[in-house]
Amino acid sequence: MTSFHPPRLRLSVVKIPKPQIVSRHVCNFLAATTLSSDAQLDFHPTSHPSSPDPIQDPAQAIPSLLSNCPNLLELNQIHAHIIRTRFLESYPASFQWNNIIRSYTRLENYRHALRVYTAMSGAGVSPDSYTIPIVLKAVCQAFAVGFGRQVHSVAIRHGLESNEYCESGFISMYSKGGEFENARKVFDQNPQRKLGSWSAIICGLSQGGRAKEAVAMFMEMKKCGFEPDDVTMVGVTSACGSLGQLNLALQLHKCVYQVKRSEKSHILTLNSLVDMYGKCGRMDLAYRAFSRMDERNVSSWTSMIVGYAMHGQMNAALKCFKNMREAGIRPNHVTFIGVLSACVHGGAVQEGKHYFDMMTTTYRIVPGMQHFGCMVDLLGRAGLLEEAREMVERMPMKPNIIVWGCLMGGCEKHGNVKIGEWVAEHMIELEPWNDGVFVVLSNIYASRGLWREVERVRGIMKERKLDKVPAYSFTTNAD
Repeated sequence: MTSFHPPRLRLSVVKIPKPQIVSRHVCNFLAATTLSSDAQLDFHPTSHPSSPDPIQDPAQAIPSLLSNCPNLLELNQIHAHIIRTRFLESYPASFQWNNIIRSYTRLENYRHALRVYTAMSGAGVSPDSYTIPIVLKAVCQAFAVGFGRQVHSVAIRHGLESNEYCESGFISMYSKGGEFENARKVFDQNPQRKLGSWSAIICGLSQGGRAKEAVAMFMEMKKCGFEPDDVTMVGVTSACGSLGQLNLALQLHKCVYQVKRSEKSHILTLNSLVDMYGKCGRMDLAYRAFSRMDERNVSSWTSMIVGYAMHGQMNAALKCFKNMREAGIRPNHVTFIGVLSACVHGGAVQEGKHYFDMMTTTYRIVPGMQHFGCMVDLLGRAGLLEEAREMVERMPMKPNIIVWGCLMGGCEKHGNVKIGEWVAEHMIELEPWNDGVFVVLSNIYASRGLWREVERVRGIMKERKLDKVPAYSFTTNAD
């Protein structure tokens, strides 16, 4: 495999947070172990059921505080104390650095986790087989593949690239970054690969839209004598759902029940079955798997809702959403994508508006691109093009080509020339090479009998040498 140049890492400056309220056990320990009065933080303790002895050995107390830290506020306070007291100079082992990186990763502050790793390298502390997987998890979540390449070079220098957990981490990282050739190189370079590497490559291919390759890799893994675990099954069932192969789905269903799993992974694998059957168009089998679950989480309900929505079963999707809320399960942003999609397929404008408002006001979920896309599609199909335009204009992010395409589809369906021309300008700006917008605009003019405009658009297409590809047209949402 092509070697990577070692990274040039530098110690980052960490700002000390302003005084905040933290729990008493943190306050007592930090106050007791601060080296001087100048370094003391202005803590305001709150009650806590258990307070460890403040004179406890820092080498034991700090890891305990980090692992039990419930939020970023406390974690930043602890990290600031570690820096002020020069704790890592007295205890420079990679174990102590790993605890800090792991804590920031656990609390989803991935960028700061990578900054701590940079500081660790700047301090001359070598990573171990525990450091690399933790850092790679942060790299994947932060989409920092460039940083990950530098980590890979460090792992090679320290002989860690063939470690089971490091290897699977690099495969996942490259796959998530779309660099499947590099992921395959990492996989192929170790003939003694373990199950974790097989699972990583299967999941990476599946999530990267290479479903056939993922299934083929699963078959190869079975031939090599490996038995899949819950992670493997989630990856291959997802790939099967993307392919829509029911016969394969039925075979994989048997494999799922043969997998040894914990209680948490049991829910994960059963959720994957619900999702797989839904994508294969068999909502009856999806419901059967769903109904037999002893415990259901938000993903279980969401898979059912999205499945119903995908196949145009609006009433079933909305009833499932109602049952989900009655069961006390809090919906997430993906749930609402399913609910709004169901409203789109059912043409339920008022219901769509209601659920969009519920998402933002009741559950305080910030709408994303897909939520706005659903609403624009819903309004556009119903002929409420001015409302759709207003929604596009007040989006907090720049609309992508899919959102514009939804609005353009509504203009084509209802023959709205004014808004169609406005949308076309933005679409041409985003994709000047795409001739689909000219075809749709020409159709809008033709529906209104504006034949001169039709000829003008066709003339523009000829000038730009954009001949329409046979049997291909721009995707719109007209029924």
